[in-house]
Formats: sequence, structure tokens, C-alpha cells
Amino acid sequence: MISFVISILLLIAGYIVYGKFSEKVFGIDVNRKTPAIANPDGVDYVPLPWWRVFLIQFLNIAGLGPIFGAIMGIMFGESAFLWIVFGTIFAGGVHDYISGMMSVRSNGASLPELVGQELGSGIKQFMRVFSIVLMILVGAVFVSGPAGLLANLTNGSISVTWWVIIVFVYYMLATLLPIDKLIGRIYPVFGFALLFMAAGILVAIIINKAPVPEFTNGFANLHPKHLPIFPVMFVSIACGAISGFHATQSPLMARCIENEKLGRRVFYGSMVAEGIVALIWAAAAASFFGSIEGLQHFVGGLAPTANKPAVVVDLISRSWLGKFGGFLALLGVVAAPLTSGDTALRSARLIAADFLKIDQKPIAKRLLISIPIFVLTFIILQMNFDILWRYFAWCNQTLAVFTLWAATVYLSSRKRFYGITLLPAVFMTAISVSYILIAPEGFHLSPLISYSAGILTATSLIILFFIKKTRPVPAAN
Repeated sequence: MISFVISILLLIAGYIVYGKFSEKVFGIDVNRKTPAIANPDGVDYVPLPWWRVFLIQFLNIAGLGPIFGAIMGIMFGESAFLWIVFGTIFAGGVHDYISGMMSVRSNGASLPELVGQELGSGIKQFMRVFSIVLMILVGAVFVSGPAGLLANLTNGSISVTWWVIIVFVYYMLATLLPIDKLIGRIYPVFGFALLFMAAGILVAIIINKAPVPEFTNGFANLHPKHLPIFPVMFVSIACGAISGFHATQSPLMARCIENEKLGRRVFYGSMVAEGIVALIWAAAAASFFGSIEGLQHFVGGLAPTANKPAVVVDLISRSWLGKFGGFLALLGVVAAPLTSGDTALRSARLIAADFLKIDQKPIAKRLLISIPIFVLTFIILQMNFDILWRYFAWCNQTLAVFTLWAATVYLSSRKRFYGITLLPAVFMTAISVSYILIAPEGFHLSPLISYSAGILTATSLIILFFIKKTRPVPAAN
């Protein structure tokens, strides 16, 4: 329990200290008009109060990653706590803040446009396709996940298939309607449920004196299948420490924020809040069954096709919080993926609209882009959930690599301290490359080849960065 409390305090301190440092490095201008003030359009560029922007951003990014990912990550051992804490402070928070503010300075530009501005047109074209693929994967993953949980909440009176249809229809409406008409109004309800879930489970951990693992227990790899901590655990936790998906969501709020001084609490603050949610669920899963080994034994006894993290969440919520509390907690867990899936498809629409140069104010033009996205999402929904999750997680972290390198070039070209993004960029590069080579769902190569390739790729990009660092400085914006 001591390690758990220290971890939460470290996250809060990280927001106050390192978040402020990141803000100073970027160099905010409180007198500069934000996109929402300069170019309001009543659809996507809509000025919103900071607390609403924070809540929407938090709900956008806090999908299944900090819940399901944390449960899968803690099975590796106590090292998961360290990655959640230090990954959030030094990687995820910086990634979210710098990319969000880059979008604010670029009139709310979507991620591929931001990356393309810094890394070139070739990378921009790749990022356009890669980002849309990830958004569609997110939309598919975050339809099937909440549909299964909602079926449990209704005791099977409404089947999973019908819940999939209901969730999908909601996603379609959230993608097409102006942001303040549905998302801006329904999110406060979802936000309450998600915050209650986190607070309820946290209080339950304390009241039940749950045996949360301590750092002093050591950091040995406890995974039952002996998957390596590096890089698999760093990808499994996904959104709980750093997530490229977040950078696709930040432009949505970059188009709604009213002043640059609010960027730290909206972008960096949301990541810290998500890190706290991940810590809570990692601690709950590791302690509810008596130990990490107890969790592994329980999960190992579930059917191979079971959505195992969902079963763990359901059991913990109902057992610790009772019927009503468990219902609210599960509603919060449902709200998390719902509020990421809807904006994922909305982001896909905006990304496609940006590079196709199609105005999104007329509903007919929104439909023109959205219908193919809906069709592709529905097709991908037919895949097995576990396979979907693994590829989503890897694509997620790979996208963070491109974002961090773009942020590094952005800061360097403006004579800012680029070390805050360079170090996580190098680390995440090694993780992403090593993972796809060593993972069972990847190339399944030997650790020696996988680690060597990861290190070699990261080293090559460092060298390339410093070679290109002498290029002419673009006009600062």
C-alpha cells in the first residue's frame, strides 16, 4: 500500500513540477488567439470552458487502455507501477502536452499534418493512412469492449449483438453532429461515472486493506507465459503511460480551448489523471485475488475466447462496491471506451477531411467521408477481440514514436530544449521496433535480433536527427 500511495503522490508532483517545466519549454503566449477564438465555426471550432475541455479530453483518451492495459500489465510484476508513474510523467504527459500545443499553434491541425510539417511530406502521407487505420481500430475495439460489459450490466436481457448495434449508432451520431450538441452535453454524465469508478475502487482498496504489491518485493518478471518485460509490458499497458492515440484526440480540444495557459491542465493534466486510473486498476487487480499470482491463476482459468480483463473488472466492481456501486463503477468502465471510440471515429473524419480539403460544415460532406469509415469499422469488428487489442496497442505506441520525433524537431527548430521529447522518442522507438519483431503476433524473432534491431533503429534516428538539426529554421508559429 505504501508503494501505491507514493506512486499517486509522484504523479501529482509530476504534474505540478514537470508539467510546469514542459509549459516553460514550449513557451506559451497568453495573448495569442487560439483557433476557437480566431476561427469559430459552430461545428468543430467551438470555444468551451476549460473544465469542459479537460473533461472531454480526459474521456477521449481514457479508453480501455488504462483499465484493461493495466490489468494485463500488472501480470508482469511490480515493474508495471514504475512504468505507469515515470512513463506518465516523462513520456505520456510531455507527448500529450507538446503535441496538443503544436495543434493549438497550427489552427487545430490534425496529427498527420503536424507530423508532416516537421518530418516531411513523405511521412505526412504515411501518417495520414496510419492514423486513420489506428482510429478505425480504436473504433472497432471500443465497440466490442463496452458492448460486452453492457450485456453483463443488463444480465443478458439485451444481447451483445444488439449492444454492438446501439453503440455503433451512437458513434455515428457523435462523429457527425457538432461537438457541443452531443459530445459536449453527454460527457459530463460519463465523466461522473468514470470519476466515481476510479474513486470507488480507490476507497475500496483502502477500506479492504488490499494487499497491494510493494516495490520491495522486487521486479522479477512474473508473467505466466514468460513474455519479456521489455518491450511487451510497455506495449501491453498502452494508454496507461503513453499513447499515440492521445495525439490524435488533442486537436479536437485544440479547436475548443480558449487560452494557451489552459493547455497544461487540459493536455498534461488529462494524462496524469489517466495514469492515476491505470495505477488504481493495476493495484486492484493485483490485490483483489490476494497477489499477482492469484490474478494470473484466475485469468488462466477463463475460457480462451473470454474478454478476460472485462471479467476481472466486473468481478472486482460488484464484489467491492455492491450492486449499486458496482453498477456505477461498471458504467464508468463502459464510459471510458465509449468516450474514446466516438471521438476516434470523429478524428478519422477530421484527418481525412484535412488532407482531402473537404469542408466539414455541411452535413452532406461529413457523410461523404464518414460512411466509408463506418463501413470499414464494421468489417474490422468481425475480428477476434484479443487480436484487435494487440495490434491496436502496437499501432498506438508506434504512433507515439512519430509524434515524439516530430515534437523534437519542432522544439529544436525553435531553439527550445528538445531533450524532453528526444529521450522518450528514443526509448519508444526501441520499444516499438523490438516489440513487433519479438511478439508472438509479430515476427516472433529471437530476443537478440529484436533488441539489436530496436537499439540500432533508435541510434540511427538519433544520428539522423543531429545531421538534420542544422537545417534552416522555419518561421515560428
